[in-house]
Amino acid sequence: MSSKKFIYLFEEGKSDMKNVLGGKGANLAEMTRIGLPVPPGFTITTEACNEYQNLKGSFPSGLMEDAFAALTVLEQKTGKHFGSKENPLLVSVRSGAAVSMPGMMDTILNLGLNDESVQGLADLTGDERFAYDCYRRFIQMFSDVVLEINHVLFEEVVEKYKRKLSLIFDYEIPAPEMKEIIKEYKAIVLKEKGYEFPQDVRDQLYRAIKAVFDSWNNQRAIVYRRINKIPDDIGTAVNIQCMAFGNMGDDCGTGVAFTRSPSTGEKLLYGEFLINAQGEDVVAGIRTPMPISKLQEELPGVYDQFVDTCVKLEQHYRDMQDIEFTVEKGKLYMLQTRSGKRNTRAAVKIAVDMVNEGLITIDEALMRIDPEQINQLLHRQIDTSVKLEAIAQGLPASPGAACGKVVFDADLAEKMGEAGEKVVLVRNETTPDDIHGIVYAQGVLTSRGGMTSHAAVVARGMGKPCVCGCETIKIDAIANQFAVGNQVVREGDIITVDGATGNVMLGEVSMIEPTLSDEFATLLNWANENKRLAIRANADTPEDARRAREFGAEGIGLCRTEHMFMAQERLPAVQEMILSENLRDREAALGKLLPFQREDFYGILKAMSPFPVCIRLLDPPLHEFLPSHESLALGLVEMKHNHAPASEIFAQEELLKQVHKLAEVNPMLGHRGCRLGLTYPEIYIMQSRAIFEAMVLLKQEGIETLVEIEIPLVMDQAEFLFLKKEIMAEYESIKQEKETELNFTLGTMLELPRACLVADEIAQEAEFFSFGTNDLTQTALGFSRDDAEGKYIPVYLEKKIIKDNPFAVLDRKGVGALMKIAVEKARSTRDDLIMGICGEHGGEPSSIEFCHLLGLDYVSCSPYRIPIARLAAAQAALKNK
Repeated sequence: MSSKKFIYLFEEGKSDMKNVLGGKGANLAEMTRIGLPVPPGFTITTEACNEYQNLKGSFPSGLMEDAFAALTVLEQKTGKHFGSKENPLLVSVRSGAAVSMPGMMDTILNLGLNDESVQGLADLTGDERFAYDCYRRFIQMFSDVVLEINHVLFEEVVEKYKRKLSLIFDYEIPAPEMKEIIKEYKAIVLKEKGYEFPQDVRDQLYRAIKAVFDSWNNQRAIVYRRINKIPDDIGTAVNIQCMAFGNMGDDCGTGVAFTRSPSTGEKLLYGEFLINAQGEDVVAGIRTPMPISKLQEELPGVYDQFVDTCVKLEQHYRDMQDIEFTVEKGKLYMLQTRSGKRNTRAAVKIAVDMVNEGLITIDEALMRIDPEQINQLLHRQIDTSVKLEAIAQGLPASPGAACGKVVFDADLAEKMGEAGEKVVLVRNETTPDDIHGIVYAQGVLTSRGGMTSHAAVVARGMGKPCVCGCETIKIDAIANQFAVGNQVVREGDIITVDGATGNVMLGEVSMIEPTLSDEFATLLNWANENKRLAIRANADTPEDARRAREFGAEGIGLCRTEHMFMAQERLPAVQEMILSENLRDREAALGKLLPFQREDFYGILKAMSPFPVCIRLLDPPLHEFLPSHESLALGLVEMKHNHAPASEIFAQEELLKQVHKLAEVNPMLGHRGCRLGLTYPEIYIMQSRAIFEAMVLLKQEGIETLVEIEIPLVMDQAEFLFLKKEIMAEYESIKQEKETELNFTLGTMLELPRACLVADEIAQEAEFFSFGTNDLTQTALGFSRDDAEGKYIPVYLEKKIIKDNPFAVLDRKGVGALMKIAVEKARSTRDDLIMGICGEHGGEPSSIEFCHLLGLDYVSCSPYRIPIARLAAAQAALKNK
């Protein structure tokens, strides 16, 4: 016996023990506790799995003795005996981590069968075909999961017999042929492993538990945890449960159901059912099941009991449930319940509906939505105004539409996706081993499987469009093509899949932007009522500003003026300004740019009125506005080769000299930001005048403006003070010219460590601060963003030196510590100082929570991330009340 409790009978656990029993074990315990028909069983804890990993693949002392003691309790409850020839006890062995990881780890059914007990099962039930079907399934599962023999070898045997007997389904194979299949299965094991299929049932159980523990670290589980940011050290529990048989005849079956639609959130029973089948048949996608409503026709009494159980479970857990069940000889058994995976559209509707139904509070509704998943609501849809010709139709398993090149292999999908190509992964059915391909695919199409198959569940979780069970497509994996009648679609051909209708179309189809639901608007209104941080947008054009307003922006936190210089009609004047040899010529060029800048600021300020707009003065090095040195040099060679006029060659040579002169060894730390303003004050003066003139025009129209003029890359109060005087002098000039006063403030972007350390001094002159966390991360960590993300950050993540990419998730210990110093110092000087963040981190939920904790006033992010930021800010406020 082990000194530590590693095993709990179902009746010993409860729902709040997920960390110990895993999600599946805790829910089985809870269902047992509230009196639902659950086959008896026990759970081996996640702690045992962690001990197993620490012991490098050895069980903790006494674990198996405790497991067999628990098995004895199951024997006493059922009157059956493990390994018995007369009345054998069969069990399932399933994984179950604290966090749901559907399909990532392995399951074994019918464990406890061998050459003797299978005959006992046949005699007991009087159904030889059933008994040998169970044995056949067990050998195949055990060989795949435990012995690691390719499952395709076994499937080929079954397909051979179905062809020979002209049958469609596995369950139609008679008992004599089933026995022959088992002989061939056992021959495969002997050939592949060099030993007979294990007959000792205690050894079977030992190996199965070991395999489930090992599956915690299989490749697909590791990939899934990385994608979903699940810790690697929480381990999986193992659930040992008495078998309930759905494959004993036409009054038996198995199914998976959701208490509400996981695609739309509608309050209706949504699921699938197979007559005369075992559980894995549904989720594996081997047979296309019938909708759950058919259960009402086939077994009406069971259906009514099942509906009542679903209502009871949803009210008990106060959430939409994903339920697995089996019917054995007309008796319903509940095998699992868990909070159902759903796409974001459904999650939002369910959360809002449950508030309206009185099941949950507004706070709970806000906390139930993952802010990052709100991106799913911005998926494009098929343009229904365009006449569509579908070549095939399957089940609409995950909404949204996607187009891309047909790919039949998950590895190739990953490779092409990484290279930036759009692909649609097409398979007979996906397996957990395909997860890396699904990650990089635009969408998924399968010829088999239903709405609860692996492909459907995983695609919905990722927000990927998916069409399942499209039986009219015939896939030829060898030729890398599929056919629909006479139509052949080859690998590399472009198709479009519509996860909302199940349609599959050739070529790229016109799409439209999504519309947001009333429930989504309600949820975001609730978020606004709960958040403390204001949410601004990074926007550089009037169009961006208008879009940001539509998504609920409360101002602009970063308007990058350099983006306005890139337009084709402006670039000549910009280059003329850069290449000017003296102040007079530079001011003349700037005079040409002034109307463009004024027009831009006018449009942005008008679109965002009356909210604040933070305009950053020119930041990047001047050489970024000129052609590259390499392209100019190559052009010069070509001009000389083609005997271009001497004047043109001379102009090219002069331009090449200027570009060479402006080139810098390390531009990120070079002649940029306020250093440009100090060297060429006339640039910032022109930009300031353009801002002021735009404000004057809007004031004359009666439009309110609130402008924040931001000086970038400041490291010292003296820099700021010099440029502040220049800008204020220009304002005084405008004020006299236009005889009006304007509402604006002057501040700076904190993006250098030194600026954070002397923030109290800078705050004596500045009226607001905005953290530029992109550059602050670069300068604090010494990472070049352009190089690091493609080269060594993946290595740092793989070796667990860092937990997250610091350019995606704010580095709280380093960059965050600098921000904290800056906030405390600045507020000690000026307690009314407005402070925000405008780097990429402004739209990332963890970083937003940190900004809330720091006491910042706002975060700013790209327009499409504003809904994410609104919800994340509300969650930060609720979590840190």
